[in-house]
Amino acid sequence: MIEWLIYYELIINLLAFVLCGIDKYQAKRGQWRIPEWRLIHMALFGGGVGALFGMYVWRHKTQHKLFVIGVPLLVILHFVFLYYAFLR
Repeated sequence: MIEWLIYYELIINLLAFVLCGIDKYQAKRGQWRIPEWRLIHMALFGGGVGALFGMYVWRHKTQHKLFVIGVPLLVILHFVFLYYAFLR
């Protein structure tokens, strides 16, 4: 069970990181964008660390309060959930 959780965490965080990069790339070129709700949902379902790294590596969404406050909050909530669900 823990092994699958580790794979899930790695994949969803990598995906969130890449999606932030793609969205930034598209934004610079005025092309199709990834909806903000999709990026937030990635963080909600475990990709918060990847989204947080993506925000600061790509310098993307760092002026939006929803992302600056919401993503770190989701990361904290996710770690609390993991602690109580699997490590307690």
